[in-house]
Amino acid sequence: MVTFISFLQVLLLIRQMEHSNTQSGAAKVSILMIGQQAIMDAYLCLLHLTAGILVESLFNAFATAAFFKFVVFSIFEMRYLLAIWKASRPLNSGEGWEVMRRELSVLYSRFYGILLGGILLMYELHNFLRPLLFLMYSFWIPQIVTNVIRDTRKPLHPQYILGMTATRVAIPLYIFGCPSNFMRIEPDKKWCIAVTVFMGIQAAVLLLQHYLGSRCFIPRQILPEKYCYHRKVEDSTNQPIDCVICMTTIDLTQRTSEYMVAPCEHIFHSGCLQRWMDIKMECPTCRRSLPPA
Repeated sequence: MVTFISFLQVLLLIRQMEHSNTQSGAAKVSILMIGQQAIMDAYLCLLHLTAGILVESLFNAFATAAFFKFVVFSIFEMRYLLAIWKASRPLNSGEGWEVMRRELSVLYSRFYGILLGGILLMYELHNFLRPLLFLMYSFWIPQIVTNVIRDTRKPLHPQYILGMTATRVAIPLYIFGCPSNFMRIEPDKKWCIAVTVFMGIQAAVLLLQHYLGSRCFIPRQILPEKYCYHRKVEDSTNQPIDCVICMTTIDLTQRTSEYMVAPCEHIFHSGCLQRWMDIKMECPTCRRSLPPA
């Protein structure tokens, strides 16, 4: 089951990486969310490897599951983590490779430091294992918060949200819900229901943010003022204005929803600029940073 789940997670990660394969797309994804999932997979890898060593007759089965979990976290998730870090990092043409390597080493040292620190914490607090696991399964929350703060548009693919939610919750449901689980842990139906509902609520919020907007559930009164791209432009020169993205004329007599005006006063077709901002959050004409649409 774990091997099959790991294979599905690899496919889901590939799908998500294709969905956010641009710098702008990767920058929308929360590095904490991917990092938390990578740490969970690292723990599962160590757990299966330890179980295989303790039960020699089942070593091959546990080692196979451990290998697939190792592939998920060390190759795919760490690669995606690095892509998100590079996309979120401000560009500075004057810095050298030494600065970048130092920052990268800090990123990796933090990841493995949290990984080892978590093992020690779970060993010391093994009597509170279920609340700790419940806390670990809050990995969608950093992405929800990031969406609200940055007002990002569709950072995660819906298939990735639903698939990861289902595959992540399968292993704890087996361990704490199956009466004949191999670890001989007494079933706890209330905990299983609680973690399933908790994961379902997180996934539902992410899907609402995907289809209705990242701030759809927050009252407008407490939201910060947002820049309006669809504002009326007074064309006093009567000269045609071309969209530099598609190189066709913009009709300013149409509804304001047909064109968008950037803070730098450059004008583009709405569809053209929306597709451009999915790749780069900067003006195509003057390279000035653009606020979220």
